[in-house]
Amino acid sequence: MPTLDTETVRLHYQSHGQGSRALVFVHGNLGCLQWMDLVWPWLSPALRVHAYDWRGCGDSAKPAPTADYSNYSLETHATDLIAFIDALGLERVDLITHSTGALIADIAMLRAPERFGEILALDPVTPRSLPFDEQALGLFQAMKADRAVAHAGLATAAPTLFEPDSLQAGQAPRYRAASTPEQQACFETLVDHTRKLSDGIWFGIPQHLNRLHHSGEFAGRLGELPQRRRILWGEQDLWIPRADVEAMNAGLPNAELRILPGVGHAMNLEAPEDFAAQVNDFFT
Repeated sequence: MPTLDTETVRLHYQSHGQGSRALVFVHGNLGCLQWMDLVWPWLSPALRVHAYDWRGCGDSAKPAPTADYSNYSLETHATDLIAFIDALGLERVDLITHSTGALIADIAMLRAPERFGEILALDPVTPRSLPFDEQALGLFQAMKADRAVAHAGLATAAPTLFEPDSLQAGQAPRYRAASTPEQQACFETLVDHTRKLSDGIWFGIPQHLNRLHHSGEFAGRLGELPQRRRILWGEQDLWIPRADVEAMNAGLPNAELRILPGVGHAMNLEAPEDFAAQVNDFFT
């Protein structure tokens, strides 16, 4: 289990591929680096991808959260991303991001634009961020307390793996016959990893996302992000509004938006070979 020590936290990571082009994968909220497990075999050997668990996630260190969760803010995670790149001894990297990982990457790029090249963003939380009301925060509390609730909540991130009627409130998600044993096993592992999450992730990240949404702190700074970017958005994404990614695409100086039929919020799990093809096409 390789780890790197930054000045403030120990981060667990994996590296894949032997190529000379260095990329970093930044996972989403409630996640871990294993959201890429089904993608690794399909990636081009010309790439060298480093994936790490955020602080509070997976097998990385889990500092006790402060009362205001300030040590789990999006800005803190952006600092961790830059520190991870430093610890790897890399001057400049390209990025693959998923969900909230995109917002963390954007904050890091605004802070140190010279460290980052091109970005492939899967179903990104945009600089508009996302609102979280009391009902949404209550759902996170229920997911933390009960694995079955966490299972049902995460199933909405990968809806094409499950029978649609089983994704209704109060139902136990049932796998579609078309989902593979590998996809099912990976999903169950990802749910198991939610049992490891720090409270700084469960409760801090939603609060910080809500704060950024209402403050609009980063929403007007898209023009400061000139890096070439491809945005992928699953047509069945139940988490990220299409209007958000369309506005993000329109506001970025050098972006391309692709709408993907047949997948939801997690193409890396729902269609890993196709996601790898997007990575290979964009970066090679």
